[in-house]
Parts: sequence; structure tokens; C-alpha cells
Amino acid sequence: MRDALPWNRYQDLLYYHPKLDLYVDVSRMRFDSGQMEAFKPRFDKAFGDMAALEAGAMANPDEKRMVGHYWLRNPDLAPGPDLRRQIACGIEQIESFVKKVHDGSIRPPESPRFTDVLIIGIGGSALGPQLLSDALGADQTPMTSHFLDNTDPAGFDRTFGRIQNRLQSTLVVTISKSGGTPEPRNGMLETANAFQTRGLKFAGHAVAVTMEGSVLHQYAKSQTWIASFPMYDWVGGRFSATSAVGLLPAALQGIDIRAFLSGAKDMDDATRVPDMRSNPAALLAFCWHFAGGGAGRKDMVVLPYKDSLLLFARYLQQLIMESLGKEKDLDGATVRQGIAVYGNKGSTDQHAYVQQLRDGLDNFFVTFIEVLEDRRDASIEVEPGITAGDYLSGFLQGTRQALHENHRDSITITVPRINPRTVGALIALYERAVGFYASLANINAYHQPGVEAGKKAAASILELQKQLVRILQTESKPLTVEALAEKAGAPERIESIYHVIRHLAANGRGIALTGDRNRPSKLTVSFGR
Repeated sequence: MRDALPWNRYQDLLYYHPKLDLYVDVSRMRFDSGQMEAFKPRFDKAFGDMAALEAGAMANPDEKRMVGHYWLRNPDLAPGPDLRRQIACGIEQIESFVKKVHDGSIRPPESPRFTDVLIIGIGGSALGPQLLSDALGADQTPMTSHFLDNTDPAGFDRTFGRIQNRLQSTLVVTISKSGGTPEPRNGMLETANAFQTRGLKFAGHAVAVTMEGSVLHQYAKSQTWIASFPMYDWVGGRFSATSAVGLLPAALQGIDIRAFLSGAKDMDDATRVPDMRSNPAALLAFCWHFAGGGAGRKDMVVLPYKDSLLLFARYLQQLIMESLGKEKDLDGATVRQGIAVYGNKGSTDQHAYVQQLRDGLDNFFVTFIEVLEDRRDASIEVEPGITAGDYLSGFLQGTRQALHENHRDSITITVPRINPRTVGALIALYERAVGFYASLANINAYHQPGVEAGKKAAASILELQKQLVRILQTESKPLTVEALAEKAGAPERIESIYHVIRHLAANGRGIALTGDRNRPSKLTVSFGR
């Protein structure tokens, strides 16, 4: 196989972190030295912006908040002794609580000890714990983990079906900054009902991770839940893996959270170096900007060649797209920034969409995640001198080379093995790269107005539903969909009204639809008939 990449370029653009034994190789991105040099003044500003953020500047101006997820793995950086003490004590509180759960000092009312943990959250409050569980959870863990990360009733039933009779020995961790976010609230209410249905005392199984004084905090206190752990307004959900959001579920599963925090801290130290070539996060941010022309014109395809990193692409999808997908920049100009992220794992994807990546549209760049260690023990040979892990490594190198030969860009990140330190380092690397890219693009990476807009629209639909049901309950005869829209004073929302009544009718909610389903305007709607 022909390797067209000059050896000197590879060496010049290969970053190595000796303490973490981690590599970042950007040599197969098609920029030249002049293009990189031109970015130095812009990165001088980005390094300054990041230093101000870590010092406690109002880095999220739209929500008037500091941004402090870097302090979580190095409390000494936090602005002020009270905040430093609060972060350090929070970690100790988690460790003390988990030790008591594991040794049976804290136990459920109906069993000698907790055997399972059910984590309820949404977005980063679910993806972070899920990534850590999937990447680092061993077969023999102190507690078996389960997740509710949606408001899908069938999903609730499936999870409760997996837990079955172990519900009486299940610890429930509800994660919600405000306590008002519908998905975790609904998951918590459904879970409480499942406990009540089986004659179990939910409060004796329940733990909250939330902001002090929130709706959830007050509810947990009034219901005498077992414990409550803090969330902070200066940590966004997608940046919360190194807070109690990620640490408590991880520790309950026996994951070494101190090693996880140490890996993140070591990467934070490396990504503070104010030099593009010597800073792995700056290299990533530059490559993202270069590939997409500073406007996200190319997608990021994430291909980890390790089953335990299956969720890493999903995790990065939220981290990057929610942070960088912005309509306005910090000056109020319309920029419509963002980078689309997708991926699954290698070598699975070589039998899926890699065909298009090599031969189809050149609208992407790939990030390969390479793990050098195959497994802890020795492998058998699947053919003379070759193991299954050799095949995995060969597939990664082959795909990378095949893309390069067809002039497709790629980045390769290499770690020695998957453990708490390397996962902490990977998360920290991408958090910092997101911050640098946001500075280059002059956008706020730490708010999510588009997500909030979706929440408000959903709330409006649910209010409309309540109004429709009230109208139908008082009507003596069926109404057409159009007549129902007129009575609701919302003829412009007739399509939404049609969707609402169709959903209610399908779920036995007392709504009947009659007429031609191919012509929704001809349908009639009634209640209880």
C-alpha cells in the first residue's frame, strides 16, 4: 500500500503527552504551514479568552454566568476560598456516601443492601453517566446500572422490566439542575409510581443531584430522600461529567473517580499551553475551523475503534453541536455556526457508511480514536501470527490510509488503554477544543437558546391539549377538526390540533375520531363516545 504522506510532516504534526501516553495526529488534514501560522494571532486571543474564563470572567454573557467546569478537577483554580472548599467537599461527600452504600451502612428499607442503581436524567445529565458506565463499568461492579433518559412510557416499562424484583434493592438517582425539566421529572414520577405499585417506599431509595433551593431539592427534602448532591449554575449539563452528575453514578458502579478527575486535570494542564503546535485542543480547534472554512461546512465523523467507546460519538454530538450550533455571534451578527457530528464505532462502520466517506461526497472529516491495548490478557491467534486485535488495528490503519489516498481529511487520537484516566483526558480535551473553536468563531459556547425554544414550544402544545380536552368534554355532539380549532381560537394551529387529538385517540384517552383518515379536515372528534 502506498503511503503518500511525507514522514517529516507526520513527525511535525504529531502531538504526544508523555504523562497520559496520548497522541494527537493532525498530519492528514490538508493544511500547510502558512495556513497554520496565519492563525497564531487568533489563537493568542483564544488563549486569553480561556484564561479569563478560568479566572472567573462572565464567559456566558447571555445567561450572566461564569463557566467553571475546569475547576471541578482542580478546585485550587476556583475564584475564592468558599468555592474551592465547596468543590472539594462535594467530592468527599460523594466518596463517603458511596462507601456507605457499598458496605451496607446505607441500605434500602426492604433489603440488606442496594444491588442496582437507576439514573434518571436528560441530555448531558444522562449522556455523561452513560458514557462512563459503558466505557468503564466492569462485568463485576458493586451495582448494576440502568438509565431513564427520555419521557417514553415504553422505555420506562422496558427498564422496569429489566430490574424486575430487584426494584426493592435499587437506588434511584434523579439528576436535574432545576427539577422542572420534564424528562427527568416524568422519569422520577413514573419510578415513584412503580415503587408505590409494588408496595415499596420510594423515599428510602431516592437521591437527588440538583441545585440547592431548586424544585427538586425542596421536594427531596420534604419527602426525606436519602441524600442530595449539588449542581452549580456555572456548569452546563454537557460539561458536567466531572461534577456530581458524572461522579456519583460512576462511583456507585465502582469506577475510580479520583483517577478520572486526574486524567481530566492532566489534560487541562496540557491544553493551557499558549502555543498552537504544543496544545492538543488548539490543534483540534484549528483543524475543525480549517476543515469547515470557519463555518461548519464539513461534518465531523467520530470513529472509535473500541466497543467500550460506542457512546463517545453520541457524547461528542451533544457537546459540540449544542455548544457550537449558534445563530448569532457575541456581537449579535447572524453567523449560523455549528459542526454536525455523527459516528458509531470501528470496524463496524467499515461495513456501513465508510463506503460513502471514501467514494462519495467530500463533506466531512474523520476523527479516529485508536486504543493500543487490545485486552488485559493475551489473545489467541486467529491465524498464524495474527490476533483479532491485530485485525482491529489493521482495519483502522487501512481505512485511514484509504481515505487519505482519496484526499479525505482525518485526525487520529491514540490512547494506551481505556481506563478512568484516559476517559477523563478525552473528555477534557474536547471540552477545551470546543472553547477554543467558540473563541475563533466569536460565539457563546455555553448557552443553548435553541434547546430552550424547543422546550417552550412543547409547553405550548401541552397547554393547547388541555384546552382541547376541556372543549370536547363540554360538547354535546362531535366537532370537525376545523370546528374544534375555531372553538379553541387557534385556526392557525390546526395541524398541531390534528396531531394532538390523533395521539390522544391512539392511547385510549377518551377521544374518538370518525371519518376519512385520508382527509383530516373531514374527521369528526368527540369525547367519551
